Amino acid sequence: MSLQAWRTLSRAPSIDPRSAFLVRPLSSTARNQGEVKRRMPPKKAAQPEKKVLLGRPSNNLKVGIVGLPNVGKSSFFNVLSKTDLGKAANFPYATLEPEVARVLVPDPRFDWLCQTYKPKSEVPAHLTITDIAGLTAGASTGAGLGNAFLSHVRAVDGIFQVVRAFDDAEVTHVEGDVDPIRDLEIISTELRLKDTEWAEKALEAFTKRGRSLGNTSLADKARKEEIATLEKVVKTLKEDKRDIRKGDWNAKEVEVVNGLDLLSSKPVTYLVNLSEKDYVRKKNKWLPKIKAWVDEHTPGDIIIPFSVSYEERLSQLATDEERAEEEKKVGAPSALGKITHAGYASLELIRYFTCGPDEVRAWTIRKGTKAPQAAGVIHSDFENKFVCGEIMAFEDLKEHGSEAAVKAAGKLRQQGKPYEMVDGDIAYWKSGQ
Repeated sequence: MSLQAWRTLSRAPSIDPRSAFLVRPLSSTARNQGEVKRRMPPKKAAQPEKKVLLGRPSNNLKVGIVGLPNVGKSSFFNVLSKTDLGKAANFPYATLEPEVARVLVPDPRFDWLCQTYKPKSEVPAHLTITDIAGLTAGASTGAGLGNAFLSHVRAVDGIFQVVRAFDDAEVTHVEGDVDPIRDLEIISTELRLKDTEWAEKALEAFTKRGRSLGNTSLADKARKEEIATLEKVVKTLKEDKRDIRKGDWNAKEVEVVNGLDLLSSKPVTYLVNLSEKDYVRKKNKWLPKIKAWVDEHTPGDIIIPFSVSYEERLSQLATDEERAEEEKKVGAPSALGKITHAGYASLELIRYFTCGPDEVRAWTIRKGTKAPQAAGVIHSDFENKFVCGEIMAFEDLKEHGSEAAVKAAGKLRQQGKPYEMVDGDIAYWKSGQ
């Protein structure tokens, strides 16, 4: 052995022969990278938290018309429902007991299906609307019809808040003059004050029951989580002065919040009642201020300008053709369809269709509804004995023209229990005996 070779070997680190069995041949890739990567089992993808919606877990939901006296609530209810149930009058509290009506939800998809199938029966989707007595400052402490008013608001699932932005000396304002921002503050404050009262009472009751809680049982842990959620609710209302629907709630917290049935947890669509002149010209001095208030206090909520007086005039025309002609002539469409859609969507409602020569029907369900529960809207047996659903998208049927063509294109799908319904699905359910 040469002297140079000896020096090279003497500088090499010693190798423990016991570790020889750990050495594996390196792949060319590993040699190029200078390291061996240990093969690890792939990580499971994190499952997204199941979304739990604020509000009652039901498909039969209602929207209440809320606002101060003499802002146009009952007149709006009448034109929307095509009835004269609402007691429209130029004095406060003309409406004492709430009136209820079912309002058609316009849907061109449903109209197309009816033209295509020519069924014996047509059943479109509806939205239930409630006309509620006017609220005044101090309602949360029982002023005016406060207690009755708030109980009626609690009974609905969403709110159409009518805000007056028109001047009319013949229609008095309960606060003396027209100021939509002040009116918005009154409604928001009164609902939040009542919520705070209810939430504090619930927190007090939970805290008393929780004083003897230990740290070990799952039940004690769950009770502590409920108390923490109630504390967060009170803070959101009282300190942050935010509506509950604008809070950041996880699935467990939503379940606690839903048990309180709070007024400010209900979705709100702001309806700004303008004069016919302002509505037609699409201009009103209060609209920018109202938008700024909503953006600051309840960001993301929808604002829809409309005119009760204009809608009343359209409603007096005899036919749909005459109304369409008048809208074209004036250059301003009716806002009622837009308002109805907004209320329906605010409740997280969607619809699917069943079609045939006997009947075309729209079925209302909530977003996130799985196939068995959607079938159960028709009959409980369809859910209990659910096998599968044959489902196609409305767009596919319209594109291909017939069910046979959709099936030939491979777009008629069999869906099982995990399938989440999509707005506009057309479904045929299969159930066992």
